[in-house]
Amino acid sequence: MDNTPSATVPGAQAIARAASLLRLVTGAGDGGLTVADLARRADLTRPTTHRLLSALRHEGLVDQDERTGRWMPGPELYLMGTVAASRYDITAIARDIVRSLAVRTEESAFLSVRRGDETVCLLREDGAFPIRSFVLSEGTRFPLGVASAGLAILAFLPPHDVDAYFDRHPELPERHGAAHAEPRLRARLRETHARGFAVNPGLIVPGSYGLGAAVFTASGHPQWALSLTGVEFRFTPDRIPELGRTLLAHAHQLSTRVAASAR
Repeated sequence: MDNTPSATVPGAQAIARAASLLRLVTGAGDGGLTVADLARRADLTRPTTHRLLSALRHEGLVDQDERTGRWMPGPELYLMGTVAASRYDITAIARDIVRSLAVRTEESAFLSVRRGDETVCLLREDGAFPIRSFVLSEGTRFPLGVASAGLAILAFLPPHDVDAYFDRHPELPERHGAAHAEPRLRARLRETHARGFAVNPGLIVPGSYGLGAAVFTASGHPQWALSLTGVEFRFTPDRIPELGRTLLAHAHQLSTRVAASAR
């Protein structure tokens, strides 16, 4: 028996499809996406995609560029976002910590937040080292367990949440490579939990390394992550522990701030 929300809650499938399109539209940034692109990425037919987009446009959630025909985020999303920011956006208290992390390490530093089964990059600060990795920028999304930020968050979720995540996403190795098959990814989760921070040894872009550390809510839930990315020769075996200690110190500082702001 199928116990997914789309099978048990009336209208849930349509809502899930609309939400998927909203994530794709917002993730595309200023360039927007065509109906064909959205249909392909959401695995929907073009008529269904166009029907859902038209309904979302009627509610102000998306907009269409009259010249290019591409779909963009709508004004209602901005209004909703400003309200939600007061609860979920910690960029105001995190910005100087992310900047400090970039200065201390000379690598690119990031703050990401968990959104469902993904992480979304909220902040980027580039360090002084002139060669940089551009895997992440504001608005970039990755599934949990793929980039170092998502790996750090997933490693500190309760075991039943991790099991449920794997049940929902058998497609990870097909979409992101054999290194993301469940047995290998679970091994990295164990290593991350034991080490305290995640290491991504060029699994997204060859030669681009990443480290990630979870940032916790006042109740101890991993909701955000700080991360570092850089070129492989900067992330040597003797330097990774030093970078990891710096990363963990900054993550602990931000977790402490989050807890204090919740009082």
